[in-house]
Amino acid sequence: MSPTPAARPVARFLEGSLLRHVAVMSMTTSVGVIALFLVDFVDLIFISMLGRAELAAAIGYAGVVLFFTTSVGIGVSIAAGALVARALGEGDGEGARVSATYALAFGVLAALLVSAGALATLAFWLKLIGASGETERLAAQYLTIIVPSMPILLLGMATGAVLRAYGDAKRAMFATLVGGAVNLVMDPVLIFGLGLELRGAAIATVLARTAVLMVALRVLLTRHDALARFRWAGFRARLPALLAIAGPAMLTNVATPVGNGFVTRAMAEHGEAAVAGMAIVSRIAPVSFAVVFALSGAIGPIIGQNFGARRHERVRIAFLEGLRFAGAYVVVASLLLYLLREPLALLFEADGVTRELVFWFCGPLALLFFFNAAIFVANAAFNNLGRPLYSTWVNWGRNTIGTVPFVMLGSTVMGAPGVMIGQALGGVLFSAIGVWGALALMARQRERLPPIPRATD
Repeated sequence: MSPTPAARPVARFLEGSLLRHVAVMSMTTSVGVIALFLVDFVDLIFISMLGRAELAAAIGYAGVVLFFTTSVGIGVSIAAGALVARALGEGDGEGARVSATYALAFGVLAALLVSAGALATLAFWLKLIGASGETERLAAQYLTIIVPSMPILLLGMATGAVLRAYGDAKRAMFATLVGGAVNLVMDPVLIFGLGLELRGAAIATVLARTAVLMVALRVLLTRHDALARFRWAGFRARLPALLAIAGPAMLTNVATPVGNGFVTRAMAEHGEAAVAGMAIVSRIAPVSFAVVFALSGAIGPIIGQNFGARRHERVRIAFLEGLRFAGAYVVVASLLLYLLREPLALLFEADGVTRELVFWFCGPLALLFFFNAAIFVANAAFNNLGRPLYSTWVNWGRNTIGTVPFVMLGSTVMGAPGVMIGQALGGVLFSAIGVWGALALMARQRERLPPIPRATD
């Protein structure tokens, strides 16, 4: 009888071409990411078809609040993936199962607390980022339906991260594809068929999140036997290790919605058409650069497994291959966006300043997305090399010093387009800091943790 995956877990990233691992993991993961982001993209098209500008603006404001709640899920997912990948690299299959179990349990507790807090303070946050009147009411209605499903979202995200840590990006992708299909089918039924408009889009999102969790959890249990029996004593013992990564990772990702909140407020000063334009761009960007967004989650297990096995040179090469891969992808995606800028503007029935913002993003600003990619890769390295606080400093620097003054200057000089231009330019400095810091950390780790002798050495 062949051993189960749980009895003999495979750390598959310790051998073979690192560029191939980076490309395959990123492209596979991105398919699922595209599915979910594409649904958001289609959501906005459907909402735009209703012919009410305040609906599109409401999604823009709601997106900032949702990004905050999602950031907590990203933080827990990073911790789960990093701990499981490192244990697999060390050959500790039971440690990987225990880490996955307690990471999911911690995620549920965190999600319940954050979703309750978000619901209690919705009006405050929406006013803070500039929403008012009917637009504020619609955004609150949308969020009141989606935010309670945060525990479902977080479990789905963390389960997918554990699957990727096992190198099973294909099945993690399948789970998100199922979720995307559910959302895509239910959107028109609920928005138009039942006349629920924005509420219909929110309900479809909740159903999609539930589908992702059901599929991913089933694979985790039946294919990898990747969960252990939960024990409170064990959970308390593992909690410090979880918090050591999840805490900084959550703080790291919360910085992004904070920065986006400032950008949204700055854009709101130029009218609802400008906010609607930003909402369109915020849907185009994830679909266009899904591979870049996926790269941060895809390269983490590769770095984590090799770091767990103390293969320092492979860690460094994987990091550099990630940057090269991201650069090549951004150039190709930017060219396609430039060629498709007119059809995209027509698709969303964008005109005036809304159209102008779409054209700016589909032009020179798309190329600057490489610097966001560099920050993603650097943060993945920090999280998986045991220094998650470094990624916290880089991300908060990017979303404060690297955002506020640039956006304020851009808004004053160029109006609504200047807000987007300032936000993009602010990432250049902190991407350089992140890359330098990651390479310096790798050099220190090589000296502090000598390679583990291999049987073939």
